[in-house]
Amino acid sequence: MGMSNVQRTTSQITLQDRWDHLLARCGVNRSGHRVEPGLYALGDPTPDSPVFVTANYTLSFDALRSALAGIDGYILVLDTQGINVWCAAGKGTFGTDELVHRIEATALSEVVRRRLLILPQLGAPGVAAHEVKRRSGFQVEYGPVRAADLPEYLRTHQATSQMRQVRFTLRDRLALIPVELVHLLLPLAIAAIISFFVGGIWASVAVALAILAGVVLFPILLPWLPTREFSTKGFILGGLVALPFALAIFLRSPDAAWWLRVGRALTYLLPLPPVTAFLALNFTGSTTFTSRSGVRREIFTYVPVMAWMFGAGIVLTIVLRLLRV
Repeated sequence: MGMSNVQRTTSQITLQDRWDHLLARCGVNRSGHRVEPGLYALGDPTPDSPVFVTANYTLSFDALRSALAGIDGYILVLDTQGINVWCAAGKGTFGTDELVHRIEATALSEVVRRRLLILPQLGAPGVAAHEVKRRSGFQVEYGPVRAADLPEYLRTHQATSQMRQVRFTLRDRLALIPVELVHLLLPLAIAAIISFFVGGIWASVAVALAILAGVVLFPILLPWLPTREFSTKGFILGGLVALPFALAIFLRSPDAAWWLRVGRALTYLLPLPPVTAFLALNFTGSTTFTSRSGVRREIFTYVPVMAWMFGAGIVLTIVLRLLRV
C-alpha cells in the first residue's frame, strides 16, 4: 500500500467547490456533500510532514485544506457519513474506532515516520486519545477550534486561549438560517394558505411571521433574548410576534363582550408562540449554548406545553369560527 494509497488535493477552492458549499448551506442534497474517506497529500509532503484529521463533509474538508495554503502535509479523512466534525463527534462517527480503522486502511504508518495526528478540538468528544495510542501507535494532538488558526499553531504546537475558545458569532448564526428556511418553505406556504381560509389575510400573515421568527429572527437575536432555555426564548419571541395581532383584534370591536374579545385575542396568543418556540429548539444542536442533558430536559419540559397551547389555540379558533362570532 504505502504512498500508492494516497490521493492528492490542493488548498485552492474552486467555483465548483463554492457552489457545493452554497447547496450544503441551503440543505440541498443534504447527505451528498462528501469527499471520499482516505489519506490525501497536500502540497509536497515528506514522511516527516504533519498529519491532520478531519471529517468527509465537504465544508469541513475544504475549510481545513484552504487554511493550510503553503503548508505541506497529509489530511486523513474519516468516514463521518457526510457530517461535520462537531456533530459527528457527538454521534460517534468521528470517533476512536473510525480513526484507528482509517489509520490501518490507509497504511499511514508506511507513509509517515512521525506518529502524530493533529485533530480538531471539536472532535475531542468522540476520540479517546489513549485508546488510539494503544491500538495504532499514533499520538493524538488536539489543534485549535478553527482551521484558520492552524498555521500559527504549527509554529509552536501550543494553542492560545483564543484558539481554544468556541465562539458563535452573528456570522456563524446567519449561516444556519438558509438550510432551515429552505426546509420550511413548503410547510410555511401550506400553513399560510390554511390560515387564510380559516382566519383571513391577517391570520395568514401572523402564522408566516411566527414561522419566520423561529428560523430567521431567533438565531440572529439568540444572545440577547432573555432566559437560558431555547424554548422560553422562543416563547418570548413568538409572543412578541403574536401580540400586535392580538391587540388589534381585541381593540377592533370595543362594543363586543369582553370574553369574546379575549377569546379572539387568544387565537393568536395561544397557537403562535409555541410554533416559534418549537422551531427555536431546532437550533440547540448547532450552538455552543446547550448540552445534551439540557436539550433533553427542555424537550420533556416544554414540548408538552407547546402541544397543549397550540392545540387549545386551534380548538378555540375553530369554535369561534363555528359560532361565527
